[in-house]
Amino acid sequence: MSVFRQVFVTLLLVLPAVVQAQAFATITIKPARSSDSRNARVQVLANGDLIASAVPVIRLLSDAYDVPVNTSPRLSPLPDWTLSEKYDIEAKAPANAIPSGLPDSEVRSRNQQMLRGLLADRFGLVMRVENKTMSVYALTIASGGPKLQKSVIAAKDCTFDTVPEGCHNFVGGLGHPLIAKAIDMDDVVHYIGNWTDLPVVNRTALSGLFTVNTEGWVPMRLPPPPPNATPAADPFAGLPTLFTVLGKLGLELKRQEDILPVYTAEHIERPADN
Repeated sequence: MSVFRQVFVTLLLVLPAVVQAQAFATITIKPARSSDSRNARVQVLANGDLIASAVPVIRLLSDAYDVPVNTSPRLSPLPDWTLSEKYDIEAKAPANAIPSGLPDSEVRSRNQQMLRGLLADRFGLVMRVENKTMSVYALTIASGGPKLQKSVIAAKDCTFDTVPEGCHNFVGGLGHPLIAKAIDMDDVVHYIGNWTDLPVVNRTALSGLFTVNTEGWVPMRLPPPPPNATPAADPFAGLPTLFTVLGKLGLELKRQEDILPVYTAEHIERPADN
């Protein structure tokens, strides 16, 4: 690659997030009325409107850039307040932002673009992006074929919602079981990547929505215990590995090298009060 081309590519990668994002028409952000994580909810309506309650900024970054909420080699360390402080957000999408009949992948992309715009506009986010080669787990179809149950919920009726019965969302539990009414393979890799020791990418080529209901599994990585903490019994003892759980769905993880975007937040700040 020529020096000129290298410089040009670098300039494209370090542009502020607002350049690549479509803006919401209106945005209201306030400190959360409740800091209780049990009251947290994120909804993306069919027209692209965003409604979030008691949500930390790390969750917005996770959804906007397809990175885990937990520590990840794909996202630089962030200020503590982005993890602990929570906000209530209402953002109205511009007219016809999400026309009916768009493929699911395009709907997801447009929602992410508007969320990136919100982060740039209201949180002053400047995100540097670099493509790096790294080891990953590729989610693929096992040799016996997929063993997945199609969801009864149609794609046109399925908008992102983090309530237990919501679309594109998993119900929590010990060992992070895969329990959901309507998820796709991108949802799976985004979810399990919070507890795997390598980033996960979707290489299944499967489309559509599925219902899943598995047991929990032993996380590949956990946060370090607090200093001087007394060792406790392993709460995950007796659970299978993720490889076993996915195998029952006709899926498998293959370790390989891939090129993925790595994000560095060069600037981020608390939003001004509305």
